Amino acid sequence: MKTTQKIINDPVYGFITINHPLIFDIINHPYFQRLRRIHQMALAYLVYPGAVHTRLHHALGAYHLMCNAIAELKAKQIPITEEEEVAVKAAILLHDIGHGPFSHALEKYIINSVHHETIGIALMQMMNQELDGRLQMAIDIFTGKYPKPFLHQLISSQLDVDRMDYLTRDSFFTGVSEGVIGYDRIIKMLTVHQGELMVEEKGIYSIEKFLIARRQMYWQVYLHKTVLSAEKMLIHILERARHLIDTGDTQCKTGGTLDFFLYEKPSKISEEVLQQFCKLDDVDISFAIKKWASHPDFVLQTLCNKLLNRQLLKIKLDSKPFSNEFIEAQRKAAAQQLNINERQAVHFVFTGEAVNTMYKPNDENIKILFKNGEIRDISGIDNPLIHQTISSPIKKFYICTLT
Repeated sequence: MKTTQKIINDPVYGFITINHPLIFDIINHPYFQRLRRIHQMALAYLVYPGAVHTRLHHALGAYHLMCNAIAELKAKQIPITEEEEVAVKAAILLHDIGHGPFSHALEKYIINSVHHETIGIALMQMMNQELDGRLQMAIDIFTGKYPKPFLHQLISSQLDVDRMDYLTRDSFFTGVSEGVIGYDRIIKMLTVHQGELMVEEKGIYSIEKFLIARRQMYWQVYLHKTVLSAEKMLIHILERARHLIDTGDTQCKTGGTLDFFLYEKPSKISEEVLQQFCKLDDVDISFAIKKWASHPDFVLQTLCNKLLNRQLLKIKLDSKPFSNEFIEAQRKAAAQQLNINERQAVHFVFTGEAVNTMYKPNDENIKILFKNGEIRDISGIDNPLIHQTISSPIKKFYICTLT
């Protein structure tokens, strides 16, 4: 079959090569193109103005790293057929296809309590029907059903090309150098033993740097307190709009796809829900916020105007939960300041927790293969740099307030 080769110019890696008909078909599909209209880092651009890259950027970057990883493993005589190679590349391209508007910020808020990976698999199956079953092996690899576990681990594990790209890319677009990892060296150190993805012994230090970079990026970027404040405000905007709709409000209607999810309130996946979901992106939410900024409801109007104009709620972090007395006092003060009741003040004073775990020992472990054939989990390597803290989650409690 004659294949036309195309290249995409990526600001992070340079040229990304597309050279297979199935990959072309995926990239050209409307479900994939929708990712252009979804920010990779949700509202992080309110703190890091350069963080305006999209899920499509990330999907293409992860695809590029997958191409490099597969080439490296094949060079080490790991048996990978041409069909498996195309399938794993297709799977990584589609790994985020189920993300809704503003990515993780609104996770489970568009389709009630449904995770983006569940939506993603359903969309892959719909695409598979359209593409005459050519995505079946990709779906099997993505869901971990394919008999070569290492292919799934390249897509979803604690050392997958997904994480390698988002750390590298998010670091590039935010300008936060702590996220810089040696992704090229990590890929060079990958190997397969007994069907599982492992890292050669000489790659230990690169893996340590990768884990430390991930923890630092979480505190400095993903869980940055101002980003947290903005994203929680966005959630409260949707919650307030839903409350008004439940009381019979019709002025929350936007005239767009978002109305289906606000007024119909789907909580299960169906073909109709998926079709509507694929019409939804950041633009719908942004337009709703602009429209609701003049809504007669004071709470909704105020929240929307504050988010639009980056007048974000103040946020305070602590190592222990805030007392009920303190929270109540803040709500009373907010109610008085805004001339609203305390029930409405919960949208301006609220608490939560942020958890940052560097490594989960029971979740797709990173295994090190030593020259003598010994296999050890990275958490069991005797190195003072990370040994004590690698699997200890760090939890911080936060409170958002008006002042």
